[in-house]
Amino acid sequence: MLQGTASDVGKSLVTAAIGRIMTRDGYRTAPFKSQNMALNSYVTADGKEIGRAQGMQAEAFGITATSDMNPILLKPSGEMSAQIVVHGVPHAALSAREYREKFLPEAKGTVMDALGRLREAYDIVLMEGAGSPAEINLKARDIVNMNLAGWADAPVLLVADIDRGGVFAFIVGTLELLEPHERARVKGFIINKFRGDVSLLQPGLDWLEERTGIPVLGVLPFLPQLRIEAEDSVVLEGTSGRLREESARELDIAVIRYPRISNFTDFDPLADEPDTAVRYVMSADELGTPDVIILPGTKNTAADLQYLREQGFPEAIERALEQGTQQLAGICGGYQMLGLKLLDPHAVESTEPGESEGLGYLPLSTAFLQQKTTVRVSGTLAADHPLQLGTEALASIGGMPITGYEIHMGTTTNHDAASVRSLFMLAGPEGQAVPEGWGTPDGRIWGSYLHGLFHNDKLRRSWLDGLRTAKGLAPLTVTFSAAALREQEFDRLADAVRAHLDMNAVYNIMGLRGRGE
Repeated sequence: MLQGTASDVGKSLVTAAIGRIMTRDGYRTAPFKSQNMALNSYVTADGKEIGRAQGMQAEAFGITATSDMNPILLKPSGEMSAQIVVHGVPHAALSAREYREKFLPEAKGTVMDALGRLREAYDIVLMEGAGSPAEINLKARDIVNMNLAGWADAPVLLVADIDRGGVFAFIVGTLELLEPHERARVKGFIINKFRGDVSLLQPGLDWLEERTGIPVLGVLPFLPQLRIEAEDSVVLEGTSGRLREESARELDIAVIRYPRISNFTDFDPLADEPDTAVRYVMSADELGTPDVIILPGTKNTAADLQYLREQGFPEAIERALEQGTQQLAGICGGYQMLGLKLLDPHAVESTEPGESEGLGYLPLSTAFLQQKTTVRVSGTLAADHPLQLGTEALASIGGMPITGYEIHMGTTTNHDAASVRSLFMLAGPEGQAVPEGWGTPDGRIWGSYLHGLFHNDKLRRSWLDGLRTAKGLAPLTVTFSAAALREQEFDRLADAVRAHLDMNAVYNIMGLRGRGE
């Protein structure tokens, strides 16, 4: 089990790296996180929703993700409440107190049954903790850190982030707050995100090992521009506005970062394009006149739409469209915001039934239902789609393949089909083609439920080249494969960790003999 001295110390990526190494060494390896809290989620092949990190780790290990790898997912919907997803299906909306007092006492069976199935199917299960194991107020009903390590009889490696400072205090302080039997489970330390000459750190490492009697198994380097999607929006801190090194890029895409933004990894491939700057804006003053404004997904559409209004975004968006912004696009919750009305007859997103006005750009209304849609989809561009694409795509109109996934509670109705055009035709359950997404005939306003759209290489690049053409710039055509880049980055991560982590010691702690290097 990999635990951390705090949140965002890199546990998920370290787990992904070690698991990829073990897979290369010939072990059938699976990830496991009993309880995850994230708004970036992943849809499994059988339509179940799990934390994005476990989906990413499964892909790094070369296996198919299942809900056993993350049996409990918490999706915050307010400051003190969350949707509880159990084995990929919404279970209940609970306050923090209700979750702790009513749900957690019954959760052990769910967690251990899932872990048991993984243990039967794989040689190695790499368990990942959450936050810190030394949260005193949470330990009594813990199902994701030291209690779980005890139930599973698992040795623990403790990961700490030296980049944030205070690494020795974090490690020693964590150990001091553990019970003796918990401390005995900690078999090694991994210091993450180190920059510089490790020899200058050695006196501190020697002191730490002497002080605790526990070895430092590796000091992992800080890897700049690692293009593997993150799970938590904390990684967006400090990204507001345009980054200096991106100021010369020719296309400016502004993603509005509301408080409950979800699945922002939709836009990672855009940021990887050589001519495109993606910036996340939190205030209307930062918006300016980008080429494209994107309203991303959200866990609570109505609440985040209210946030937009409070911040003055509707007026800023209208000004931008008048002054030269080419397109306004919405994905999932952002798509719902572009419509006329949001209806909540069952109080799915609110404390009581009601409705609210949308932004009014598309003739749509969305009703929030108690049943959640989680599905992977495939199809093609619609023959009469309004998207302004580059010349590379002209021969593919009506035939360009599209894949993606949907995660949403709402059903959207079109009230004036003659005034808009469908974007995609998806394969329905009985082979029929089903329209998805709508846009104005000029392509300036459009929206879709499909997450992962920009991971479709040809669509992404053709769409960007359409923006370039409108600005009088030459098209670039396809620049990279998102899937190939992902594999390349998994390997870069695994290679770096293998070079700086004593994998033989890790295998010995697990009672296994290493393979390969």
